Amino acid sequence: MATNPEKLKTAIAANERLQNLKNTFVKKYGGSPLFYACAPGRVNLIGEHIDYCGYSVLPMAIEQNILAAVSVNDSGTIHLANTNPLYKDFTVPCTEDIGIDRDNPQWHYYFLCGVKGIQESCGIGCLSGMSCVVEGTIPPSSGLSSSSALVCCAGLVTMEANQKSLSKVQLAEICAKCERYIGTEGGGMDQSISFLAEGGTAKLIEFQPLRATDVKLPDEAVFVISNCCVEMNKAASSHFNIRVVECRIATKMLAKARGLEWSGLLKLAQVQTELKASLEEMLRLVDEALHPEPYSREEICTALGITSEQLCTDLLSANTQHVTHFKLHQRAKHVYGEAARVLQFKSVCDSEPAESIQLLGDLMNQSHASCRDLYECSCPELDQLVDICLKSGAVGSRLTGAGWGGCAVSMVPSGKVEVFLRAVRQTYYSLDPRRTAMEKQSLFVSKPSGGAAIFLEA
Repeated sequence: MATNPEKLKTAIAANERLQNLKNTFVKKYGGSPLFYACAPGRVNLIGEHIDYCGYSVLPMAIEQNILAAVSVNDSGTIHLANTNPLYKDFTVPCTEDIGIDRDNPQWHYYFLCGVKGIQESCGIGCLSGMSCVVEGTIPPSSGLSSSSALVCCAGLVTMEANQKSLSKVQLAEICAKCERYIGTEGGGMDQSISFLAEGGTAKLIEFQPLRATDVKLPDEAVFVISNCCVEMNKAASSHFNIRVVECRIATKMLAKARGLEWSGLLKLAQVQTELKASLEEMLRLVDEALHPEPYSREEICTALGITSEQLCTDLLSANTQHVTHFKLHQRAKHVYGEAARVLQFKSVCDSEPAESIQLLGDLMNQSHASCRDLYECSCPELDQLVDICLKSGAVGSRLTGAGWGGCAVSMVPSGKVEVFLRAVRQTYYSLDPRRTAMEKQSLFVSKPSGGAAIFLEA
């Protein structure tokens, strides 16, 4: 795999989407783009809500992506525009510190996360002026990583415009960190697959150090994405960060229960490493050391020997200060169980047993049940959609992405795809006018696509 993002000479006129974007750019700014950059969305096949706990995940990039046309100038200003009229233009001077309003997560702030991340990591005092037009085909707030793809695209644009050279791994790590400017405490999966993806293969993404391994998916099945049409913006709600905090507290409670020095531990994977335990042993430890009833703030403070102020400053994030009870047992049980399912999924893909489709489907179904019941990150519409997908011929179906809305991913035997699509269309989409209107971009077969790249006009 190439170390740095690809730079591809492309005949713009032969690509309708690039040509349309160029036309929009010329109309807006009066000149042609210097280069184009794209970053794909992703579907996570298995491994939900465990990247920020230090565990491996198994996503693939999808064909839908964020695309930007860019010119560079000495205006001292960054001009941002979007082909979608819902997203307003924005201008920011290059000379001042870039401010990101995490209380108002507008599209341009995600772009500026990527700009600011590259500026800080490369030590760029004054950024090059840029004019950009952004266009996206990833449905927003759908669990397919539209926001992270926008951050990654912006990071790649800023690197190229300021004539810096960074590897895919460096870019992924920078973009994972800088998305936290908007307030989302993610674990790095979305940015990693956006940069490290390769066409035709899913990837096992491991962290510390960040690396990606090819996972060959079975030939006799395809993955179908279906959007339940309920939107969830991670940065605009606290659901996501509450789960991050619950896992952080569970980490410390489990470590203390086993006599470890817990103050420096933040991720559930670190407890397993310190104890040199298997995932099965960690699941037993969760049952022994944590009770299923929610923990109050007082109980946590007493158990860890910390004050209420320390809990608020050291363990809670800005948008979780209001939370009074924490489901530590359920969250830890999901994380350790899901981490084991990821490894089992990869093992089945590698060994290709005769019953591999059924085995992989079972793992996906177990994953959804765990997300629904233990992590409580599903919603009634997603549960209904998953149920319809299974009744329509999917061998496995589960929510993908953060949850609380967004998409399901289903594994469907290759010979049953058309029947499956027709059944899901009739049962889930055609009965609701809003869903019917969204169906074209909400139900589609996805193939593993390539990672972020730069295009130059040939």
